[in-house]
Amino acid sequence: MKPGVTVNLDDLLDALLCTSMDVAGDEAAYVSRETGAVHLWSSAADFDPLPEDIEDGSVYIAVPDKRELGLGQQLVFAFVDEHLGASAHIVHDFFRRRGAYGRFKDLLERKGLLQAWYDFEAAETEKALRAWGEENGLAIDPAPGKDAG
Repeated sequence: MKPGVTVNLDDLLDALLCTSMDVAGDEAAYVSRETGAVHLWSSAADFDPLPEDIEDGSVYIAVPDKRELGLGQQLVFAFVDEHLGASAHIVHDFFRRRGAYGRFKDLLERKGLLQAWYDFEAAETEKALRAWGEENGLAIDPAPGKDAG
């Protein structure tokens, strides 16, 4: 599908953050298929009210969360396979219990790979959002400071 309306990447990243903090269905984000505007909703934050026709799928599309885009544990394991091959089993053990991301980041810091993780995560997140946008007829603005080509 050829992209149509343009969505600002920073707004879409904020929307992804909003939807990914959702633990009880209390956060949501939508993109207008007509204007590219991003609308956020949370039971815990004071956002502008959602448009009355927000449920109309022909006008708005719900922004997925990180898990739906493959940016949860799958992303961690992809990074681990690429950068921590010998320690992969340790990270897999982390994710069998609560607090896994904290232990994962502590390990990366000890190995001097924390910034590499943040860079990898940012690049993969942008790539996933651009693919999602394209699948849904949305063009994504280049990130600030990046060329459009």
